[in-house]
Amino acid sequence: MKGMDLIRAFTEHPASVGETYAEHLVSAVCFGTRMVLAGIACLVHGVLPFLFVRTGSRAIAELNERMIADRGLPLQPIASEKRLPL
Repeated sequence: MKGMDLIRAFTEHPASVGETYAEHLVSAVCFGTRMVLAGIACLVHGVLPFLFVRTGSRAIAELNERMIADRGLPLQPIASEKRLPL
C-alpha cells in the first residue's frame, strides 16, 4: 500500500493537468528557469531602469499564455485594474 501512495504522490498532479511525470518535470523546469531569469532581469531593471524594460512583463504574459494554451483553457487576463500591494 505504501508503494502506491508514493507513486500517486509523483503522478497525481501531473495527470490532473494531462501530463506524465516526465512531461510535467520538463515543463516545470522550463517554466522555473524562465521565471528565475526574468526575475534576475527585473532585479537588474530596478537598479538600471533603462535595461530589461519589458522582460519581466513579457515573460509573465508568455508563460501565462503557454500554460493556458497547453491546457486548452480559455485565455484569462493576468492583470486587473486594481493594483495589489507588494
